[in-house]
Amino acid sequence: MKVGDITAALEVFAPLRIQEEWDNSGLLIGSAEDEVHGVLVGFDCTPELIDEAVEKGCDMVVTHHPLIFKGIRRINAEDPVGAAVMRAVRFGVAVYAAHTTADKVIAGVSGAMARRLELKNVSIMVPEEDGTIGLGCIGDLPKPMTGVEALAYVREKFGLKVIKSSKPLETPITKVALLGGSGQGEIPQAQAKGAQLYITADISYHQFFTKDGFMVMDIGHFESEVEIVDIFLTEIRKNFPTFASYKSAVLDRSNPVHYFVV
Repeated sequence: MKVGDITAALEVFAPLRIQEEWDNSGLLIGSAEDEVHGVLVGFDCTPELIDEAVEKGCDMVVTHHPLIFKGIRRINAEDPVGAAVMRAVRFGVAVYAAHTTADKVIAGVSGAMARRLELKNVSIMVPEEDGTIGLGCIGDLPKPMTGVEALAYVREKFGLKVIKSSKPLETPITKVALLGGSGQGEIPQAQAKGAQLYITADISYHQFFTKDGFMVMDIGHFESEVEIVDIFLTEIRKNFPTFASYKSAVLDRSNPVHYFVV
């Protein structure tokens, strides 16, 4: 098996051509011609993930977030990105990321959120091309809910410890928009599509001042996107059922945001 065989399969699912212009999805370390004997799938490419790959005998890792994103001025062991790059190169581990490519397909990040909430009549929120790709999803709740009921429902379905929310609506919510990761920039599109509730992450303070009849929830960046790891693993195993592929054993501890009750 070669690295290019794995990347080709992932790019059928999430083509590189659809990534946002500011993104850096694709093969970041290694060559498509490199031999690969095992692949480890994680969320962020940390030094710990590279170490886990080496321990498992994997010479390739696949993640959602790109290891190299906005450029690197220095590579040293004191910086987490530099340390991961050094480990990957030293141990011959290829590094691949499918970031906004996986955000913009309905079977990807936002679609997984919609399926978790059992939304009906789901479509792309910000469609591109022929409407089959684009950012976010929008759909109908299984039944109308007040804001408080929706908070409890989302918390249960995502297994959340905490949700940041604007003032809960008292009127029934039927239509919900979703965008995994940093989605505050798409709040106007969610409103324009008629959503009464928009669920995303990384919402800033002033965005919680919402218009009448509209509500936002910030469920956390990691929490909104982490299901993509299972989706990547499924795609790899579907295409290469006898190939050694693993989900990171420390995924549930890899969220860099920690919550404390004091």
